[in-house]
Amino acid sequence: MDHSSEEDADISDSEMVDYEDKSYEKLKSGNYNVKISDETFTCPYCPKKRKHDYRYKDLLQHASGIGNSSKRSAKEKANHLALAKFLETDLSDVGSQSKPVNGVDPLNVCSDGKFVWPWIGIVVNIPTRRGQDGRSVGESGSKLKDELIRRGLHPTRVQSLWNFRGHSGCALVQFNKNWPGLDNAMAFEKSYEADHHGKKDWNEGNQEKSGLYGWVARSDDYSLNNIIGEHLRKNRDLKTISGLVEEEARKKNLLVSNLTNTIEVKNKHLEEMKERCIETSNFIENLMEEKDRLVQGYNEEIKKIQLSAQDHFQRIFTEHENFKLQLEAQKKELEFLGVDLQKREAKNENDRKALAEEIEKNAMRNSSLQLATLEQQKADDNVRKLAEDQKIEKEELHNKIIQLEKQLDAKQALELEIERLRGTSKVMKHVSDGGDAEVQQKMETVLKDLREKEGELEDLEALNQTLIIKERKSNDDLQDARKELINAMKETSGHAHIGLKRMGELDGKPFFEAMKKWYNEEEAEEKGSELCSLWDEYLRDSDWHPFKVVTAEGKHKEILKEEDEKLKGLKKQMGEEVYKAVTTALLEINEYNPSGRYITSELWNFREGRRARLQEGVEILLKQWKLLKKRKR
Repeated sequence: MDHSSEEDADISDSEMVDYEDKSYEKLKSGNYNVKISDETFTCPYCPKKRKHDYRYKDLLQHASGIGNSSKRSAKEKANHLALAKFLETDLSDVGSQSKPVNGVDPLNVCSDGKFVWPWIGIVVNIPTRRGQDGRSVGESGSKLKDELIRRGLHPTRVQSLWNFRGHSGCALVQFNKNWPGLDNAMAFEKSYEADHHGKKDWNEGNQEKSGLYGWVARSDDYSLNNIIGEHLRKNRDLKTISGLVEEEARKKNLLVSNLTNTIEVKNKHLEEMKERCIETSNFIENLMEEKDRLVQGYNEEIKKIQLSAQDHFQRIFTEHENFKLQLEAQKKELEFLGVDLQKREAKNENDRKALAEEIEKNAMRNSSLQLATLEQQKADDNVRKLAEDQKIEKEELHNKIIQLEKQLDAKQALELEIERLRGTSKVMKHVSDGGDAEVQQKMETVLKDLREKEGELEDLEALNQTLIIKERKSNDDLQDARKELINAMKETSGHAHIGLKRMGELDGKPFFEAMKKWYNEEEAEEKGSELCSLWDEYLRDSDWHPFKVVTAEGKHKEILKEEDEKLKGLKKQMGEEVYKAVTTALLEINEYNPSGRYITSELWNFREGRRARLQEGVEILLKQWKLLKKRKR
C-alpha cells in the first residue's frame, strides 16, 4: 500500500511520541508496504526520493538518520522513528539474513567471546637456533608472511617477537581492521585446525610438538603472562563482535545523519544564494531605470539652456544691427545738411562765413561719427567673434561632457554587468560542485561573457582617457581666452561689480587702524605702512609655508596652520582685523600662485565675493561699450 497524504499541518514536539506510536501501528497492520523482497526494502514516507529500493541495513540507517535530524519537521521525524522501530522489532529476522559480509556472519562468530582488536593471529613453535652471540635466532616475519600468502591467506604484516634471549619462537599475524580482515583471520585459524595444528592441539598433551601452530587471538591469549600477552595488552584491545557491529552501525547512523544535515544546510544556502541573485538583478534593473530618468532630465535641461543662449545672442546681434542702422541714418542726415548749407552759401557773405563755420563743425562731427562707426564695426566684429567663439567652445564642451557622461554611463553599466556576471559565476561555481554537466556548461558561458565585458570595459577606459585629454585641451583654450579678457579689462576703468582683483595683495588699512591705538594719525600712517611692508615681505618668502595637509571626504586639502608662531604673535599683538588681512592674502597666494608668490590679477565678482565666470566678463565689456557709444553720441 502506498503512502497517502495526511494533514498538511505539522505536529508539535510534545505530540511526536503519540504520532510515532500511531505510525508504528499502521506499519504493523500492513497499511504501508516496506518489504519488496527478501533483499529489497523501501521507505513509504519518502515517495519523491530518486532511490526507492534499499537493503535492510541501508533503510535502517536512512530511517535513524532522518529520525534524529534537527532540520526535519516533527511529523517526518516521528514517521521515520516508527519505521526504524518496525525494522528492528518486526523485521529483525529478515535483517539478520542480510548482514553477512564476505561469507562471514559476525553474529555467529561472536559465540567465541571477545577477540583481540584489530584482528591478529598467533603463530607458535617457530624453529630457532642459537647464534654466535648466544642468543636465539629464527626465520623472519616476511618469510612467514610470504608462506601465508601462498596458502591463500591475506595478512598485512607478520611480526616476530623478540626478547632479551633473542627470537621467542612466536609471531603475530596482523589482518585488516574490517569484516574481510576477520574473514581472513578465521580462514587462517581454520587452515591450522584442519592440519591439527590449532590452539586446542597446541594446548593438549605435554609431548614434544613439531611444525607451526596458529590461531586467532582472543581474551585468554590477551591475559597470558608471557611475551605474547604483554605485547597484546600493550598494543591491542579486547572487543566483542556484537560490540563492533553496534559501533559500526552507530558510526554509519551518525554519518548518515551528518550527511543529511549537511545536504539540508547546502540546499538552504543555495536557496539563499538564488534569492540574493534575484535581489541583485532587481536592484540593478531599478538602478538602470533611475539612471535613464536622470539622463533624460539632464538632456531636457541642456536643451533649455541652449535655446536660452541662442535667444540671448540673437538679441545682442539684433541690437548691434539697430545701432548700425541708426548711425547710417545720422550720417545721411548730416550729408543732407551739408548740401543744404552749401546751397545757402551764395546768399551773403555773413551767411557764407556762418555756413563755413557750420560746415567745418559738421565736418568735424562727421569725422567723429566716422571714427565712431569704425570703432563700432571693430567692436561689433570683436563681440561677434567672441560670442561665436564662446558659443562654439560651449557647444564643443557640452558635446564632450555629453560624450564623457555617455562613456561614464556605459562604463558604469559595464561594471554593473561585470559584477552581476561575477556574482552569477560564483553561484554557478557553487552549484557546479555537484558535478552537473549542464550547470558547468552554463558557468563556462557566463565566464566567457564576463571576459568579453571586461575587454569592453578596458576599451571604454582607453576612450575615456582620450576624451579627458581633449577636455583638458579645451580647458586650456578657455584659460587663454580668460587671460585675454583680463588683459582687455586692464585697459578699461569703472566701478562695476565685475572687475579685476589683485590676488595676494595685502590690505594696509587694518594696519593703519591698528596703529591709531598707539600713535597719532600721521605717525600711525607711517608705522602702519612700515608694518604692512614687512608682512608683505613675509608673504613673498617661499621658505615660510604655514600650511598643513588634511584629508576631507577622501581628498587632500591644505589649510592654515593656526599654531604657526608668526601668525599667533601677529594675532596677539595686532588684533583680529590685521590677522584676517594677512591670512586672506596668504590663502590667495597659496591658491593662485604658490610657486612664484607674486601678485596676480583675477577676474572677480565683487558683489558675490567669488571668481567671476568668462560670460560675466564679456557682458561687462558689452555694457561698457554701450555706455561709451552713448557718450559719443
